[in-house]
Amino acid sequence: MQRRVTFPNRVLPYLLLAPQIAITSVFFFWPAFQAVKQSLYREDPFGLSSAFVGLENFRAVLTDPNYLHSLRVTVVFSLSVAVAALAAALLLAVMTDRVVKGRGVYRTLLIWPYAVAPAVAGMLWLFLFSPAMGTLAFLLRRAGVAWDPLLDGDQAMLLVVVAAAWKQVSYNFIFFLAGLQAIPRSLIEAAAIDGAGPWRRFWSIIFPLLSPVSFYLLVVNTVYAFFDTFGIIHAVTGGGPAKATETLVYKVFNDGYVNLDLGSSSAQSVILMAIVIGLTAVQFRYVEKKVHYA
Repeated sequence: MQRRVTFPNRVLPYLLLAPQIAITSVFFFWPAFQAVKQSLYREDPFGLSSAFVGLENFRAVLTDPNYLHSLRVTVVFSLSVAVAALAAALLLAVMTDRVVKGRGVYRTLLIWPYAVAPAVAGMLWLFLFSPAMGTLAFLLRRAGVAWDPLLDGDQAMLLVVVAAAWKQVSYNFIFFLAGLQAIPRSLIEAAAIDGAGPWRRFWSIIFPLLSPVSFYLLVVNTVYAFFDTFGIIHAVTGGGPAKATETLVYKVFNDGYVNLDLGSSSAQSVILMAIVIGLTAVQFRYVEKKVHYA
């Protein structure tokens, strides 16, 4: 006969949840509500007067060629950052998991970049690849590469992708390494005894068992590429040259903070939030089916 366990204090759980609920309400639900409300109005730059325009801001945004261009830039940028960050982190985690001596040192050095602020990470890569004083830019020119991300849009995109992926590799590395250490060694040893080579063992045993971690990191990296890379883009390229690196979140900043078009900026933020929620839902609906939970 099973005995039902009840928590004696019915008030304490709500008190423990209250700080998190308050923070979420103040910093997420209230700004989201204000953005939705403001997207239905057209305001003057100083916020002194407003007029209700309904969905006119959304229609103007979705028919704006500049916004569609930013959408294409965001898709390319997000896919590139997610793939590069996940692939590099998985490779580093697999190599670190094989290290016997000095394992703690390797882990510490690989985790450090995550503590760097996005704007600082952007400035580090900007100094390294600056056409005027960058060390790596000098080496590229010595090798015959015409390197100038200030004028070449493709080079600017490559630079911000590398900087954003480098910033996220440490986070991915922590989870991949934890996932690798959770895999029973007996499975890998049994496969090795049966004659499976390193690649066969990785793709048939290790990688499928890492699918829950990989799925979680796919969602996190998607959200990161859409939102948390603003500081890197702002520090490295400022959305240029010629809007080649102007992602959706950076266009929200430009239209709202720089150009003071508050209605259009709010509509863009609502659309961006809907896109991220939709992508996350699609990932949970279709990608999670391929996830193997042991």
